[in-house]
Amino acid sequence: MIKFKSQEDIILYRDTGKIAGEILSILKDHVIVGADTYSIAKYAEQLIVNKYQAIPSSIGQYDFKFALNSSINNVICHGVPSRTDILKDGDIINLDITVKKHGFIADTSRMYRVGNISSEAYRLCKVTYECLRKGIEQVTPGNTIGDIGYAIQRHASRNDFTVVREYCGHGIGQEMHEDPQITHFGNKSKGPKLQRGMTFTIEPMINQGSRQIEHLDDDWTVVTKDGKLSAQWEHTIVVTDKGYEILTLREEETGKFDSWF
Repeated sequence: MIKFKSQEDIILYRDTGKIAGEILSILKDHVIVGADTYSIAKYAEQLIVNKYQAIPSSIGQYDFKFALNSSINNVICHGVPSRTDILKDGDIINLDITVKKHGFIADTSRMYRVGNISSEAYRLCKVTYECLRKGIEQVTPGNTIGDIGYAIQRHASRNDFTVVREYCGHGIGQEMHEDPQITHFGNKSKGPKLQRGMTFTIEPMINQGSRQIEHLDDDWTVVTKDGKLSAQWEHTIVVTDKGYEILTLREEETGKFDSWF
């Protein structure tokens, strides 16, 4: 059952989303050559708790132990922070964070470049961000979930990339995972219609090669089957009277992609 949010809910939710977005921006200075993902995750936890007096809601969820997921290079999603995951020049990494405050959970992720990355890695990150924005642009009352997925899949395919299908966006609010599921592939005008007050994530996972995935033995980490790169960006969205609002939008996103990625 879809849980619609009131205007009063959205006022509170805005603050939660702003916090999550700000933390991802702060972490940019810590994603550097030689840093380990465990230290980055612990710093994010400190920010959430001490700076923002909020809750790192991923800790304890499904027995996960960290405030964020860290997914490097060929890791598609759910990478587990580790002291042995030390960032190297040329890496790309996704940090996926959830924050709970005012009773609402904001979920957002961002790609980061480590040192000097290849032109192929840069293009994958840029096109994946474009996929996210093209999906978001379909959010307006009367459109469907299929419209979102179709826009994402079309842009990825036109750029010779593939869309991971096993994982998707989701309704979100007082619970981390609510209805509906937001697939990143689909057909126009298919699926549930979007209505004012719906809140959900859009979080396309785009692969450089095959869309096929594998799960590692830790029961968390998902990687590309062919070992090629994967990228992901994510925002929490609310459907408004005339379109959408990105609750987790970061200030940096008002500039050109090249200026902040």
